[in-house]
Amino acid sequence: MKPSGDIASQQAHLIVVSTLLMLLIIVPVIALTVIFAWRYRKNNSKATYTPDWDHSTRLELVIWGAPLLIIIALGLITWISTHLLDPYRPLQRLDAARPIPAGTKPLVVEVVALDWKWLFIYPEQGIATVNELVAPVDVPVRFKITASTVMNSFYIPALAGQIYAMPGMQTTLNAVINKPGDYEGFSANYSGAGFSDMRFKFHGKDAAGFDAWVKSVKAGGATLDRTGYLALEKPSQREAVRRYGSVAGDLFDAVVERCVAPGAVCMGQMMAQDARRNANHLAPGLLAVASAEICATPSNSVKKSNATR
Repeated sequence: MKPSGDIASQQAHLIVVSTLLMLLIIVPVIALTVIFAWRYRKNNSKATYTPDWDHSTRLELVIWGAPLLIIIALGLITWISTHLLDPYRPLQRLDAARPIPAGTKPLVVEVVALDWKWLFIYPEQGIATVNELVAPVDVPVRFKITASTVMNSFYIPALAGQIYAMPGMQTTLNAVINKPGDYEGFSANYSGAGFSDMRFKFHGKDAAGFDAWVKSVKAGGATLDRTGYLALEKPSQREAVRRYGSVAGDLFDAVVERCVAPGAVCMGQMMAQDARRNANHLAPGLLAVASAEICATPSNSVKKSNATR
């Protein structure tokens, strides 16, 4: 509820509007409950006593009509916001007053949830970090998110809503940070003993500050290759910030495909092999069906077909 990015701002507005709409029912109900309890208390002899009363059309319209209108309004808002705030949808604006300039290219960040730390890979910059995320202000960011072993959840409340990180899969989050500053990021899904310390800092910097940070990482960082990743992947807790000045270009894809280790077969290759194997098994069956259909064809049709040929 303290947004610094446009997506988080829209989500905060959605929560406020939804809450106010629901309060239109909740507040009157609570108030009337107190009023009725006080007015029709046992020792209030002035209250009208009508034990035979059982129906009021006007009251029924209010009781059923008001909640129905609220549900319709909430349904429309939910349907619209579900599409507008779809994390896979590319951003259309920087904020409410500024569309994204034509030709703007989003910053791509590949996120890997490890036990119990976060790995961030910048493929275009050729660098990587552990438990440190930096992005330029007013530049769309496209996060590609996965996990190494168990399901996790990537969450920076000031930037956008949470999105899950799952092994063998890739999820996507499009967002933008509009204010420079330091923000909290963490895992929003329990994933084991080190979950509570699975936190990182997200730094929003201006363009010059981001470029300077990239240069410093390249100058002083180590190299993250597949061997280094396998060592990093081992469970650890309360990891300090690490920086890698260069990173293997295919590392993230190998993590998603679960074939980082030497000799491991990538999931895509396994599925392709299974598809070919199934096709080979299926082909004889299709041939048998075709033969049976030909044999079942009436003799005069076969003669006519031969004559035509």
